[in-house]
Amino acid sequence: MQSQEFIPVTIDKSHIITLGERLYAESIEFIRELVNNAYDADATLVEIIVSEDTIEIRDNGSGMDREGLRQYFNIGSQQKLYSPKSPLYHRDRIGQFGIGKFATLSACKRFEVITKKDDFVARVIFDKEQWGTTKDAWQLPLEILPVDFRKQNGITVILIGLDRKFEPNDIEAKIIEGAPIKAPHFRVRINNHAVTPISLSGHKIPFLEGTAFGPVSGEIVILSETASTTTELGIEVKVKQVTVRRELFGMETWGKAMARVRGEVNADFLPITSDRTGFIRDSSEYQEFLKIMEKIMEGVKISLQKLTVKKEGRKVSRALKEALQRIYKSLAANPDLSPFGALPIGDEAKGMGSAAEISKKKEGVTEEVKTEEKTKVPEKKRKKKPKVKRLTPNAIIKRIKFGETGVSCVVDSFGEDGPEVFSEETTIYLNRDHPLYKRESAKVDTHTLNLARLITQEIALMKNPRNPRQAFERQSKLLKDAFINRD
Repeated sequence: MQSQEFIPVTIDKSHIITLGERLYAESIEFIRELVNNAYDADATLVEIIVSEDTIEIRDNGSGMDREGLRQYFNIGSQQKLYSPKSPLYHRDRIGQFGIGKFATLSACKRFEVITKKDDFVARVIFDKEQWGTTKDAWQLPLEILPVDFRKQNGITVILIGLDRKFEPNDIEAKIIEGAPIKAPHFRVRINNHAVTPISLSGHKIPFLEGTAFGPVSGEIVILSETASTTTELGIEVKVKQVTVRRELFGMETWGKAMARVRGEVNADFLPITSDRTGFIRDSSEYQEFLKIMEKIMEGVKISLQKLTVKKEGRKVSRALKEALQRIYKSLAANPDLSPFGALPIGDEAKGMGSAAEISKKKEGVTEEVKTEEKTKVPEKKRKKKPKVKRLTPNAIIKRIKFGETGVSCVVDSFGEDGPEVFSEETTIYLNRDHPLYKRESAKVDTHTLNLARLITQEIALMKNPRNPRQAFERQSKLLKDAFINRD
């Protein structure tokens, strides 16, 4: 009987470095991984010291003994899968693959690991050049150090002989995005500077949804228009408090509005790819997650539209109020141009609906008008005010009043192909959808002037609708006195 033979499976050590480089395209990722390892080891503080030629990462976690060091240099160790919770703070452990340490050799010549766990203190030196010269041997030198070499438990990793310069700001950005710095009892400092999460101000929409695989939670923030930016678009999707990637969740069809939406969503059950840059999208977990996010983003879109309309409404209301104030003063100065007659003393122009008071006591009225106002028959029946129909909930309505009469001005949506302005009795309708209105409303000054132009046009036609030429001249005079005299 022929004896059984075996063929050994070998891996070239250079491939390990190459694999690490590919999985962690930026060697700066290794620093982020060390911070997460410290979190997994129940550290409360991680100190990062960056200099020209070295980077030192020091934590006060539980440290490693001999067995811990063996696991640390065990490529692709599954240890954290078997012990998913940290012993002291019961944290959900983040690290998985254990390959990132080899990626750092693309950025430095060697790194040292110094560990203390109770009475065990040791140093392991990983030298890239020496390691490459020993083809078959995979041993790393272990040096036992005096117990008092380090005062407290924890791990120090030193990157020596950097091939390129690392900016502290870049390291900080990576840690903010990829480390659990919001977790309790956990802090990170870089060159004595505390790393803090980015705080977004705006309209906040928190959410918590349940699935068969676990909860989906987070917060979406709708930024102000001035704070919106086209950099780092999308929502941060986090697994165990670490950002895996940013997703748009359909916002790519929202146009410029998507620049105002930021936030984060946490879904610890999502399966991620081996390089930690994406998700296994055909998994049941991810498909369920997408359904939840579709529902959440629909609500975000509605909130964004409401905020946009509300802000636009305030802007239109201010411009309309300003236009009516100017028109009132112009009519007071030109009573012969008014279809309502001369203005009585002490008359006020008041808003309608959500509008505030437009003007106070007016001056420059003739004595004859005073007499008419005083001898007016008090029992005279008031004319009924025309009814103003709100065509949409977003309509802006204000009224300019002249004694017992006046006009109501309605800014509403009548479609791009609708008239720019039209009147029904003493109600003037202005079309905010009209292309000319949209163009002129882009700036405050032109917005007010355009509203005044449209309103004075209708008021001038009310004086004598059969003579458009005279109406045009009356409008020109009203506009001139409304703007040039006041300015």
